[in-house]
Amino acid sequence: MTKQHSKQSKEDAVHYYESHKELGAKGCANNLDIGQSTLTKRLKEFRDNEEIVVRGSGNYSSDEQKEITSLKSELKDTQDALDVLKKL
Repeated sequence: MTKQHSKQSKEDAVHYYESHKELGAKGCANNLDIGQSTLTKRLKEFRDNEEIVVRGSGNYSSDEQKEITSLKSELKDTQDALDVLKKL
């Protein structure tokens, strides 16, 4: 992943983690080019202050919210791929 990930907002990091939980905190942190402790701190801060709306264990409050998060993640991945291609 690019250095651009290290500049993304706390909310983006949280949403990336929520969309890629199968990677775990360590895998997500590596993909975001941040430390695992930084990611877990962002997750805690966001949950304490911003209240990610979820039901159960990692389920979004609605199917629409889940789809929005998924589409944001897909858009970010596509933008990252485009940035890489532009550098070639």
